[in-house]
Amino acid sequence: KNKDAFNAKAELIKIGLAAERINPDLFESHPRYISLKEEYDKQEIMILGEAGVLAISLILGIWFINSGYRRQTEAARQSRNFLLSITHELKSPLASIKLILQTFLKRDLEREKVMKFSDNGIKETERLEDLVGNLLLAARMESGFEIHPEKIELFPLVNYLVKKVKTGKGKPEIKHDIKEDSEVFADKAGITSLLLNLMENGVKYSQGKANITISHSSNEKSDTIVISDEGIGIPKSEREKVFQKFYRMGDEDTRKTKGTGLGLYIVKRIAEAHGGRISVSDNSPSGSIFTLVLPKQNE
Repeated sequence: KNKDAFNAKAELIKIGLAAERINPDLFESHPRYISLKEEYDKQEIMILGEAGVLAISLILGIWFINSGYRRQTEAARQSRNFLLSITHELKSPLASIKLILQTFLKRDLEREKVMKFSDNGIKETERLEDLVGNLLLAARMESGFEIHPEKIELFPLVNYLVKKVKTGKGKPEIKHDIKEDSEVFADKAGITSLLLNLMENGVKYSQGKANITISHSSNEKSDTIVISDEGIGIPKSEREKVFQKFYRMGDEDTRKTKGTGLGLYIVKRIAEAHGGRISVSDNSPSGSIFTLVLPKQNE
């Protein structure tokens, strides 16, 4: 429409110049035409600019809507997976404990069997206790997680955690090179939960018997703890997502591994509370390497 208006006005100018007996060959160099052309060019630029802004606004709007939709879909999927997994994780140990108690009530068992069932019941209780502990810890982190650093001897702590993890199913092979005089200045409950979650994660996602290696190094600025496994590994596209709350790879309906999606979320939050960081990389030929870096703390 702007172009049609320009052509109409230009024709009027041409007719007016002809009436004034001005040479038509000089039409485009006449001040009236030049002024009209400049005005038209400005309007054209303005229209194109407005069209560009509108197009960009539409593209950004579609992108934001699509991004929000994806986030909502992912949040709904994670929520569904969490509800499915937490239901299973709570019902399984409770059902085992209930069955053991019913067996004790209905049968007069030999002492050997009593000890065996009691040991299984304790393991299921500890499993339930760890699960509730993770849920409470995750809830605390939402409202603000404060650390209370102290000097911790790393060697006995790792030995205790290794022993605890080895009592689980599969009898994993766990090796470490922690020196007896190794120390870290950190929150004891926090660092214990962090290391335990990383070890159990390595066992959980290992095919067959788990092989886990733990190492520690230190310099003037930081302590570095590396926990590597030979499991299924984590694809590059999932390495940031696995530290999100409730996130688990795959679908809960087909997944075989247990868990709630809180372990690595807790690990990351504890590391951040200490001013440190946690990262994951590939292990060779298979598996994952989790690297925890904690800055030196002043007592």
